[in-house]
Amino acid sequence: MSIPAVPKSLQSLLGAFRPCFTTPTFTTFVTLTIGMIAAPTRRTVCGMLTAARMGGHHGRAHRFFATAAWSLDQVGLTMLGLVIGWLTPTGAPLLIAIDDTLFRRSGKKVHGAVWAYDGSRQVAKGQAKLSRGTTFVVAAVVVDLPFAGRPIALPVLFRLWRPGGRTKTILARELIGRIAAARPDRAVHVVADGAYVCSTLRHLPVNVTLTGPLPRNAALYEVHPDLDNPPNMRGRRGRPRTRGARIGTPSELAATTAGVQIMVTRYGRTAAVTVHERRCLWYGAFRSRPVRVLVVREPRRPGLALLTTDTTTAAAELIARYSARWSIEVAFFDAKHVTGAGEARNRTRLAVERTVPFGMLTQTLVILWYHLAGHSPAVVAEHRTRARWYTTKTHPSYPDMLTKLRRTLIAAQYCADLPGDPTPEQIHTIRLAWANAAA
Repeated sequence: MSIPAVPKSLQSLLGAFRPCFTTPTFTTFVTLTIGMIAAPTRRTVCGMLTAARMGGHHGRAHRFFATAAWSLDQVGLTMLGLVIGWLTPTGAPLLIAIDDTLFRRSGKKVHGAVWAYDGSRQVAKGQAKLSRGTTFVVAAVVVDLPFAGRPIALPVLFRLWRPGGRTKTILARELIGRIAAARPDRAVHVVADGAYVCSTLRHLPVNVTLTGPLPRNAALYEVHPDLDNPPNMRGRRGRPRTRGARIGTPSELAATTAGVQIMVTRYGRTAAVTVHERRCLWYGAFRSRPVRVLVVREPRRPGLALLTTDTTTAAAELIARYSARWSIEVAFFDAKHVTGAGEARNRTRLAVERTVPFGMLTQTLVILWYHLAGHSPAVVAEHRTRARWYTTKTHPSYPDMLTKLRRTLIAAQYCADLPGDPTPEQIHTIRLAWANAAA
């Protein structure tokens, strides 16, 4: 199998992954990555080969996922290094979003496929959101790009969850630990939903903080003075007290704590909110470790109680940091409906564990390439020319980024075969390919 024609702007990114594979496996990796990007539909393993114009190597492509000797974590950490190196300022803290999502699968012998909660499923009121498929816990780096109007989550590390095995929170703690160990020079700020703000994530590496929503019925306590100033136990009986007076629920904390009005920028708008903040204990999950609780209230909106282990960051920045968690939900939507992650039909353990993450890593690669080599104001202008009714579009979306890279790949594949000027038939073929890429 030979490597298909790849533009130089993408070659430099793909070359960073060469140490993760043997030479034949790296060739397959590049081919399948090109096919994943180029295929507008049917992103199965055979569909990737067809889109890369490399039909006839189906066995090698399936072995890449099912039996080849390579580490998904190593590939993910390499992608993490690219994201940090190109998209984050030197020495800046890393913002990591943690969440899980289900990719629907059918078939009795699919490894890890079970009935589980599916938040994206549309059901009638009162019915359970359940689907059969594989559930992955994902760690994504959240970045702000100059051409985007919102934070963007770039998935980098993954774990397949199975009932009866390690819980989702344990898998999340493992992913956080891998990132913290890989970049001990950076502070790591983790944001997650309420399912991951629990006792499992109480003990994280020293360079990691956790921020997420607090349950409404959480029992909060004052920090006992003995925690800040350990007493001399000589002559005293019993162990020191670990918590002070009971505060109550977050609502009771807000009622007994003075509020401060601040301006917060989140979800593309700036608004004034009232914050009730107190350093306290959530003994049920974090035991005697002091945390900060922020109860956020604003007119005509439900209140929000946040817990964070970050003891120094201003409240406005913490609220904005948590709001950036939503970007991982957008990344999941794009992975399922635009990139095509989860469309592969393989069933064995390694193949299932690798194929969905491969698709999401390809999505991260597309956004990274677009930032480095693909962005142009003409992308938005062209889209608004095609869809004149879309008058509010001001920033490129992920489908715009993917379409731009598809067109670049198509041009590289055709130009590699054209020693001279193209004929009218060849120009017509390229235009049809571009139209299919944008479809």
